[in-house]
Amino acid sequence: MNAAFETVRSADGTTLAVGRAGQGPPVILAGGAFNDRSTVAGLAAVLCADFTAVTYDRRGRGASGDIGSYAVEREVEDLAAVISYAGGPAGVFGHSSGAVLALEAAARGLDITKVAAYEPTYVIEGTRPRPGDDLADRLRVLLDDGDRDGAVALFQAEVVCLPGQIIDGMRGSPMWGWFTGLAHTLPCDVILCGPGMRLPTGRLAGITAPVLAVGGGASPPWLPAAARAVADTVPGGRYVTLDGQDHGVLQQPDALHPLLTSYFRPE
Repeated sequence: MNAAFETVRSADGTTLAVGRAGQGPPVILAGGAFNDRSTVAGLAAVLCADFTAVTYDRRGRGASGDIGSYAVEREVEDLAAVISYAGGPAGVFGHSSGAVLALEAAARGLDITKVAAYEPTYVIEGTRPRPGDDLADRLRVLLDDGDRDGAVALFQAEVVCLPGQIIDGMRGSPMWGWFTGLAHTLPCDVILCGPGMRLPTGRLAGITAPVLAVGGGASPPWLPAAARAVADTVPGGRYVTLDGQDHGVLQQPDALHPLLTSYFRPE
């Protein structure tokens, strides 16, 4: 399902690779850092029995066009183009920084019926140290120097909040090459989440679409705490814990299937 794709153009002319499967109400699937269309393909496969599951490569990833001059507004325009491709309005499921993108898009009034946000990467005060406000700039310096390895390590330390010994161990894993291959997109995720990954309470409070925030029962506590804070801030927001799951839930799409099917099913 991931191999075949079509293309749409965003407002600034950037080409986006998109794919769809199934029939029914459209649901857009947006992955986070180190993700492209392939990482949400498993979730699309389990949702397509009930929905038109739409996947896409965020700009700079997979078969989509270059990042260009990045701004959050460009990514929101990208999502708007994908919703239009799907025949909108559409539900949106976002994972990690993809959940942040879905919430930003809803706050800006895109044609979104419902948002399901799995562990949006905000840091709630007291749950863990914040990344530096200048993190995106420091990542760009490393990338400009060709140090993709260093950029991944910095992101894992300050955004994912992993200790150094864990990061060193990851360098020998097959996934490290995947991470470094997407290193050029990391400043985008940092900019999307905002300086210090602070909860944008004002924008979230203006969302009118229904929002379901989801945390994994086996995740590091700061991630479910962020999801709870989103649900508490969005008017009428709802929080659910997915027992036994962590931030790698996209590798377990069957765990998300009942919750998302029930949530996105038209009332």
